[in-house]
Amino acid sequence: MRTFIFLMCSTLLACSNDAHISHTATEQKKTVLFVSSLDDPKLSELAINKALLDAKALLATGKPVEVRLKQGTYYLSKPIQLDHEYSGNQEQPFIFAAEQGSRVVLSGAKPLSVVWQRDGELLKAVIESDGFDQLFINGQKQIRARYPNYDPEVKVFNGYAEDAISSARVATWKNPKGGVVHALHEGRWGGMHYLIEGKEQGELKLLGGFQNNRQSPMHTKYRYVENIFEELDAPSEWYFDEQTDTLYFYPPDDFDLSNSEIEITSTNHLIELVGSESHPVKNIRVENFVFTQTNQTFMQTKEPLLRSDWAVYRGGAVLISNAQKVEVKNNVFKELGGNAIFVSDYSRDIKIAGNEIYNIGASAVSFVGSATAVRSPSFEYHQYVNIDKMDLAKGPKNERYPSNSVVFDNLIHDIGQVEKQVAGVQLSMSANVTVSHNTIYRVPRAGINVSEGTWGGHVIEHNDVFSTVLETGDHGAFNSWGRDRFWHPDRAKMNQLAKEYPGLYRADVIKPIIIRNNRFQCDYGWDIDLDDGSSNYEIYNNVLLSGGLKLREGFRRKVENNVILNNSFHPHVWFENSEDIFRKNIVLASHKPILNNHWGQEIDFNLFTTERALVKAQNLGLDKHSTYGNPQFVDPSTGDYRVSAGSPALSLGFKNFAMDQFGVTSPRLKAQAESPSFPNLYLSSNDTQQDDELALFGATFKSVTTLGEQSALGIPEIAGALVTHVKHNSQADEAGLVKGDVILRVIDTEFSGVDKIINIKDLLTSYRSRKWRGELEVVVVRNQNEHVLVVNLLD
Repeated sequence: MRTFIFLMCSTLLACSNDAHISHTATEQKKTVLFVSSLDDPKLSELAINKALLDAKALLATGKPVEVRLKQGTYYLSKPIQLDHEYSGNQEQPFIFAAEQGSRVVLSGAKPLSVVWQRDGELLKAVIESDGFDQLFINGQKQIRARYPNYDPEVKVFNGYAEDAISSARVATWKNPKGGVVHALHEGRWGGMHYLIEGKEQGELKLLGGFQNNRQSPMHTKYRYVENIFEELDAPSEWYFDEQTDTLYFYPPDDFDLSNSEIEITSTNHLIELVGSESHPVKNIRVENFVFTQTNQTFMQTKEPLLRSDWAVYRGGAVLISNAQKVEVKNNVFKELGGNAIFVSDYSRDIKIAGNEIYNIGASAVSFVGSATAVRSPSFEYHQYVNIDKMDLAKGPKNERYPSNSVVFDNLIHDIGQVEKQVAGVQLSMSANVTVSHNTIYRVPRAGINVSEGTWGGHVIEHNDVFSTVLETGDHGAFNSWGRDRFWHPDRAKMNQLAKEYPGLYRADVIKPIIIRNNRFQCDYGWDIDLDDGSSNYEIYNNVLLSGGLKLREGFRRKVENNVILNNSFHPHVWFENSEDIFRKNIVLASHKPILNNHWGQEIDFNLFTTERALVKAQNLGLDKHSTYGNPQFVDPSTGDYRVSAGSPALSLGFKNFAMDQFGVTSPRLKAQAESPSFPNLYLSSNDTQQDDELALFGATFKSVTTLGEQSALGIPEIAGALVTHVKHNSQADEAGLVKGDVILRVIDTEFSGVDKIINIKDLLTSYRSRKWRGELEVVVVRNQNEHVLVVNLLD
């Protein structure tokens, strides 16, 4: 039974909560406080605060209570704060939610009444603001004045230019103070951002670059600049002059001057559920809201996360810290400047479920503990605590980290629109987090990222993660680092430590991390990338659509019963006695080792699709019992990679697993979620598909298959990928490829690797195994002469 209290007043003073609350011996009544959206945004915010104060008073007496907002938009000048005094109990949590069936928007923006004036092609208006970084007109986000101009067809930054901050361009800016430079990391390991503090003698004074924990100069090519008045030259661009409080806007042709609703962002967070270690927030549920229009926070992304490549800002539209049994469910997060949901420090039994998160500046869901819980922490790639000074005890020092939590059934896409070192789900200094049945796509870097091994126990299952690593490189749809205290950046020293302290990796990743029953696809890296020391993983029953699987410099990785399409296994620089296992997998290309002298515990019982790939592995002393043949997939065109009864994979111990359980489960989100494209498979060197054409980086290729082609092309054997067409202004065109070229080899100068190209399948697999670098170095024959060309894959 519920008692309803309505706060639907025109002024705050008219509100009351005089309803009588009674108790019975068998049932406790629940009070529901309704809040109505008002015409005056200040009164709407006051009404919410009044309802929350009333709720707090009821909770203090042990009464169960809900606060529900009626339909409308509620503008917040500062975040709603729910501390431990709002805690419910396990049977009756405190609920802060939208009225059922209503669309309730919590906005971090401030609506403005604007009087526009014409100023040539521009509009201008004097407004009251201390500065802002996002402008919305009629609910649509506008573009801050930038160079180069915004282009939705350009992958990286939607437009980049090598001369973005050249001396010649800077000379055209009268006063660039307050401008911003955005760039990729020099190695394309995420992004970096700089505030322009002014210029002296034609050179910019810059503050920033700390957003990436792997410090480096900015990339010389992938960069752009914004918030410069002189770059206000395209429709939908805007600029705010803080000196004169003047907003300038370049209107599109269809802009209605008399009917425009203007909103500017004003706050970083919308709801904060923050307790203390002694008094955590408990038993609260937040649901059915639309969270939108918060500030960008990239200049506050500066806290390093141990030795991963990450720095973070501990905040988001919803911030949870020092909390127990908090649920954030069935919400929409969109048009946010920074993170959506951030779970920090001591947090237990947190559930993030049923949310849609898209069009945001940074990460979707982050679980990040405190470095105070880490024993002997180091905070940059090259740092290390000497073993004689290291705390060798097992596990965390204290409880200031998230644990026993769930990220379930969330639809996450088009994130990282400003910051590039982001993820759909980020786990750092946390334990026992289950990431299940999420659909994640169109992200600039990883879909799911584990920053280090502390403290393991995660279960990554039934996720559908694709269109990843779109703007960066050397990464994975699933990515991890393992630069825990056992790991040393000096390889010789690391080898010595591995022998003297063989089990030290278990001191941090104290429970295995399980990756199972997922579908992964990466555009410029690996589908699963276990980098630098990632240890204690169990990886099974996954479909890898594109980038293959990489294991580098770790211990005890057990990989079995996976399907790896048009790619293979990438073992990089393993330790002696690593205990690694790779068995009972289906692989559609040969293994791709780099600087590997040790092969772990077992690499065997795998199914290759060509004899050549099997022989190559056996010549390394691997895959003694493996075989080759057609895996006989049930229906690869629809993504069903189960194998038929006669498949040779079954005799090797491979077992079929479900192919229809990936991604979100709720009907609402399933109806909206996109799906990955399924690749054309090249199963054997004698397959008739080899006569098909292959489209890659703007060119079309066919295999050289006849003596006549060999003679006409002047090549030494019947082998190679013949260019039959090159699209104008494509990556292939910019690299210098022309019709009639034949690619004979793909080379890797850094690791002295060479892939011989017999047919277009070889070109495809070589491309997939090397695309993480962002470029492909190819040897072509043209007019009977060899030429080396470099194809830029990121353009």
